[in-house]
Amino acid sequence: MFEIAEYIGTIAFAISGFFVGVRSRLDFLGVLISVFLTTFGGGVIRDIIVDKTPYAFTHTTSGVIVITVMFLLIALKFHKKESIENRPFFILSDSIGLASFSITGALIALEANFNLTGVLALSFITAVGGGITRDVIINEVPFVFKTGFYGTISLLVALLMYAFHYFELMNFYSTTAIFMVAVILRILAYYKRWSIPLV
Repeated sequence: MFEIAEYIGTIAFAISGFFVGVRSRLDFLGVLISVFLTTFGGGVIRDIIVDKTPYAFTHTTSGVIVITVMFLLIALKFHKKESIENRPFFILSDSIGLASFSITGALIALEANFNLTGVLALSFITAVGGGITRDVIINEVPFVFKTGFYGTISLLVALLMYAFHYFELMNFYSTTAIFMVAVILRILAYYKRWSIPLV
């Protein structure tokens, strides 16, 4: 389940990072860094917390996927399109990445026997840590801090994963159901403009 979610999230967040880099008018190297930070940043932080060598540093497949996705998007001239961040393709890929990496973070936390607080934290960090790092580097307010329900969905995924694990209901089907709920909620939150009240 971990590897499936990891690869799905890698593809989705590579697309998301590419679009953000292009929108910020970064050069080729800048876009490449945006892609890698978005895709691997949260996972690296997650693995360091649980005292493991980062997954991205020991599995070649993830890096190959990122490079392939980036060059495919360039070949299809997605960098020439305008307002791509508001298009359904971007929203869908970002939603899939959010759900997938929230799940991988929760799975690693559960494997490490973390309590609920730990599961919530690791799920959140895995899903949004890379995006926060990317946004700080390109001098923007992190996306998760200004978009309603984005980080909240990650926390909801973690809570559901913890509950299913606690009641010994964790399996491929329950994880898939959580994934689908998270993706649908993220898309609904975007188009319905759901938000958390401002302070």
